Amino acid sequence: MTGRYYEDFEVGETIEHEKRRTISEADNQQFCDMTMNQQPLHLDAAFAAETQFDGRLVNGLYTMSLAVGLTIPDTTDGTIVANLSYDNVEHPTPVYHGDTIRVQSTVTDKHETSDGERGIVTMHVEVFKVNEEEPLVCEFDRTALSLKREHAT
Repeated sequence: MTGRYYEDFEVGETIEHEKRRTISEADNQQFCDMTMNQQPLHLDAAFAAETQFDGRLVNGLYTMSLAVGLTIPDTTDGTIVANLSYDNVEHPTPVYHGDTIRVQSTVTDKHETSDGERGIVTMHVEVFKVNEEEPLVCEFDRTALSLKREHAT
């Protein structure tokens, strides 16, 4: 499925991403291993049990990365030139093994590049834990350089 071209984004529009994901212990372990992040709060059950969280937490960077991945089919799949920035990242609620997350993106800004051949789109991405309360677990602003339909190759 192809993502949206610059012209397809509307400021103020909220995109509810259909794909969700349950995060497993193996997902968290593999991400920590690949990134060489050996924080015991993510990996050591005995250590984590003694913290205010009462157990291991999913790495926040994994949660954020997964959230971006879940947005791609509905936003920039095949239409992106580059991600330009991730700003204002917050993790207000912890994520644990077995939690399922869902994501929504709200288009907050868009403007053409100076040459008029591409556009810059900023989206505020919100990540929620799927349960009876649906708490916000991560939020950030993602800015992407997007192809315009007429200049796509």
